Amino acid sequence: MSATVSFKVPTPHGPKDVTVSYARVGHGEPLVLLHGIGHHRQAWDPVVDILATERDVIALDLPGFGASPALPNGLSYDLPTTDSVLGALFEALDLDRPHIAGNSLGGLLALELGREKLVRSVTALSPAGFWTQAERRYAFAVLLAMRGIAQRLPLPLVERLSRTAAGRTALTSTIYGRPTRRAPKAVVAETLALAGATGFDATLRAGTTVQFTDDLPGLPVTVAWGTRDRLLVRRQGIRAKRIIPQARLVQLPGCGHCPMNDDPALVARVILDCSR
Repeated sequence: MSATVSFKVPTPHGPKDVTVSYARVGHGEPLVLLHGIGHHRQAWDPVVDILATERDVIALDLPGFGASPALPNGLSYDLPTTDSVLGALFEALDLDRPHIAGNSLGGLLALELGREKLVRSVTALSPAGFWTQAERRYAFAVLLAMRGIAQRLPLPLVERLSRTAAGRTALTSTIYGRPTRRAPKAVVAETLALAGATGFDATLRAGTTVQFTDDLPGLPVTVAWGTRDRLLVRRQGIRAKRIIPQARLVQLPGCGHCPMNDDPALVARVILDCSR
């Protein structure tokens, strides 16, 4: 069920109100799901029902993405601020160290929350932050191109493209290994989400100096990478394993950068195994 929650986050100029849209379903230990830049919580729809059989699943729209409003003036989109925002959100939802799974930007945020001891397990699917500068520049250039296309395409054309396999491939093959499996309505919705994401530019700017360099001792961590990831190439997973030696590194055959739709059963199993 979709809902919103508002809470206060401290800033140098006093506390500010932040509102986050989320959907919550299922029962069991809490599991928070974080999407990537320009995406929205519906990216997780293919796996939510599977996860909800064993977990209390909370899928978020990060501030400035999906249905969540932008952060108020005085709050930036850098990692320390986002850590603070998500920590305050956990308190508002009465979540005591939930399990967490994230994709891309969401994977990096999940690892950051693990570093801050705010979660009890981390599953990171193609997380950002393990790139070389050349790989980061490439990924950012692709993301900016995708956003530019999403903003320029008229909605009737997006709807028409989404109704054919070739059209869905043209719109989404950068992030999906099996783009024809994505439902037409989902393709339209995520194209609109990318075009309208108010936090996109500021998040991208904040990411230019980001590098994840910390081990997470004593915390269950899984890093999973799709073999068809065209945005963050899978050798970055090897770097993640070197930085977090005890992490389980999992290959997702045939999956792209956002693997949840490419192989929902496999992705759900990877998340549940890490959060046991």
